[in-house]
Amino acid sequence: MRSRLLISILILFALSGTVSAADTEYNRYAAGFRNFVTCELTRTDAVDHFNGKEFSVTMVNLHEVQQESGMMILMGAVQCFVDGGYKTLYAAAGLTRVQGSEKVSYYTIRKTPFSILASELNRYPYMERCPWTRYWIDLD
Repeated sequence: MRSRLLISILILFALSGTVSAADTEYNRYAAGFRNFVTCELTRTDAVDHFNGKEFSVTMVNLHEVQQESGMMILMGAVQCFVDGGYKTLYAAAGLTRVQGSEKVSYYTIRKTPFSILASELNRYPYMERCPWTRYWIDLD
């Protein structure tokens, strides 16, 4: 009886470590996505989205993380305050590994919600203005 209890406790600790690692990975992507999208909108002055009007980013929310064709695809929404009201944009970034480091290789942002596949995201190559690695600390 005692050994079963001990085994059960050990299994629970092992499972909680797995869940915790997954949460940590998601939180890392969420923080990177939030900072990357904020940087990207700020650096481009959001001319395509807000016609150069002053704006502030009020919320960035990562909705989905998926692995496809050797690329990590991050999708989410960005809420901005512009022209006396809130407007929402939808963004997707494709992370690839280059010499052991992650970088944004593909990026698109739109005014309407969308779902994207790696094959479609490949049509939006990203010229690095806002390096991905600037936004999180690699503890490895």
